Amino acid sequence: MNTAMVEKYRSSFLKEVEANVEEGDWVKMCMQCGVCSGSCPMENNWEHPPQELFMMIRANKREEVLSSSSMWMCTSCYNCIARCPRGLPITHIMHGLAHYGKRLGLAPKEQPTVKFSQLFWDNLTKTGRVNELKLGLSLYFMNGFGEGIKTALKMKDVGLGMMKTGRLNPFEIFGGHSCKGASDIKKMLAKAKEIEESNTAEFKG
Repeated sequence: MNTAMVEKYRSSFLKEVEANVEEGDWVKMCMQCGVCSGSCPMENNWEHPPQELFMMIRANKREEVLSSSSMWMCTSCYNCIARCPRGLPITHIMHGLAHYGKRLGLAPKEQPTVKFSQLFWDNLTKTGRVNELKLGLSLYFMNGFGEGIKTALKMKDVGLGMMKTGRLNPFEIFGGHSCKGASDIKKMLAKAKEIEESNTAEFKG
């Protein structure tokens, strides 16, 4: 393969992933052995297993990859990293692809883990600390009021048990504890978002 062909290959979606996805420069090292998907406890739930996603990236399947639900199935068990014969940081790449697809507005909006990640982020960034009660309630009701009531009733015994042991404070619904310097954290996050948007602007569309 001559230099021109190599450059054309690297000027593809692979190059975009290398530039914008955490540990994305490792994608080209995948040798398609399939050990990662065979080691994954969520194997039967993948639309595309990791090694298939990596091949799709190298084949310029941009929209198909970034709009896939596959990356959102990763539970961070790290079995894939522990067993990969080439030591690829697969878990980090999966989360990086999910984050990048979300930033570009391509992530599947009805995927439960996509919804939960947004709820968690919104909860955390308000005060700099997770309000577990509000997060739990927002998770119960994320698919509508009726589903929320059913889930809350189903989990009532767990909730009461947590209250008795001091693991759940019902008064946190009114605000809970804020992290010291929460306003500064918001400024940092806003700046990070600005930098991210600047770096990905050339790849949008």
